[in-house]
Amino acid sequence: MTAWLGLGEVRHRRLRPRENAFAYPSYFLWLPMRALRHEPSAPLNRNGRGWLSFHDADHGDGGTDALAWLEALLVAEGIADANGEVWLQTYPRVLGHVFKPVSFWFCERADGSLAAVVVEVNNTFGERHCYLLRGPELAWGREQQAAKVFHVSPFCRVEGHYRFRFMRADGRIVARVDHDDAQGALLHTSVSGHLQPLTTRSARAAFFAMPALTLMVVARIHWQALKLIFKRVPFFSKPQPPERFVTR
Repeated sequence: MTAWLGLGEVRHRRLRPRENAFAYPSYFLWLPMRALRHEPSAPLNRNGRGWLSFHDADHGDGGTDALAWLEALLVAEGIADANGEVWLQTYPRVLGHVFKPVSFWFCERADGSLAAVVVEVNNTFGERHCYLLRGPELAWGREQQAAKVFHVSPFCRVEGHYRFRFMRADGRIVARVDHDDAQGALLHTSVSGHLQPLTTRSARAAFFAMPALTLMVVARIHWQALKLIFKRVPFFSKPQPPERFVTR
């Protein structure tokens, strides 16, 4: 098991009431969290400084051990067969700066099949919410659904549901998250990348290719919001966050 770096892109398309689409180059971390508990990865700069780094406090309840939080959640939900690796797909901190619109915890059984997936969502208001996907139908390449209960964009109501689909093959990872409302498909979103081992060299190359990744993510969110305003897409005020931190 090793830590990986995924080089790829983020794609987003709004279908209604005005079309708006974009695709940006990006990269992410793909981390075997249980393996890293026993064999740390020096290029990861865990809870430290570096061009790229990973901080446990950026996930879950904001504590010092993100994996311990995830494992406690699985126990609380009665998920006893997630005894394989736990892979975390997430953005790194870049020069200490971080904003992670979405991270994915892929919890495997001993045979490598999926026992659960936790989708961890952050909005620009500093709020975080998790969607827990589980059940006998959960598998790579198979669609899963969850009701949308957490505010992400002021241009979308907190209603409808998400459709998730995760694909992993030939060293490539794709995470698709589509949003449907009462009228049908509204948003199509995906994060994809080809994996390569996370080394000091690959981390340095990723950094210099996009040295302001975190700032670019935030800036692009606001730029796309401005475009939607110009297109007169309706604006909705932010509701209160859900009382429960995890939606099942």
